[in-house]
Amino acid sequence: EEEEEEDEEEDGTGSEASDPVEWSVRDVVDYFTEAGFPEQATAFQEQEIDGKSLLLMQRADVLTGLSIRLGPALKIYEYHVKLLQRSHFQEEEPPPEPFPA
Repeated sequence: EEEEEEDEEEDGTGSEASDPVEWSVRDVVDYFTEAGFPEQATAFQEQEIDGKSLLLMQRADVLTGLSIRLGPALKIYEYHVKLLQRSHFQEEEPPPEPFPA
């Protein structure tokens, strides 16, 4: 029965908005907890990382700014933060073409 309730949340009716830019700190923590990083998720809470902040994070921010171990930090950045950023910024608008030299 519980599983059915979870499915309903995923279509955007629950607390976790589908667009990361709308996420609260709690949504970010829940996201990383569900992704298998419950220990590291608390670091996002301590640093008050909401969706907007998450999308602005650089690799160094994740690796050194959150005070989490390097192994999990690398996975979090490569497999989650980077992918969320890529999909978010692609949807918004393509980056401007570089000027011809």
